[in-house]
Amino acid sequence: MNKAEILRKAQSDEGMTVAEIKAYQMMVEQKPQVYGKWGTLKLQYLKEKGIDWTIANLPEYLHGIDKQADRMYETIYAKLSASPQFKKTGDFMKDLQIETEIKNRIDEEILNELIYV
Repeated sequence: MNKAEILRKAQSDEGMTVAEIKAYQMMVEQKPQVYGKWGTLKLQYLKEKGIDWTIANLPEYLHGIDKQADRMYETIYAKLSASPQFKKTGDFMKDLQIETEIKNRIDEEILNELIYV
């Protein structure tokens, strides 16, 4: 298939094959996108599954993942830090261990709920 035909199909939202979509992506200059930690992890996961090209608004989707993960982090952090199990002790090393445990639990939750689904 020639370039003009692929461009015509893309502009008219006509159905395209996977090969045509990949050829179109090669022809059109891609704008570099910068995502946060969670958007980057989700993109990596989608690429491994081979489905990143099927999401129409991929940049907006990944930025949304970043925002959702940030809100989730804040909510879970507030909940866990209020728990008696994670009360601050005043001992620097113990408090650092507590903070690390909270961070690890939150990261695991976000990975399971937003990234690897």
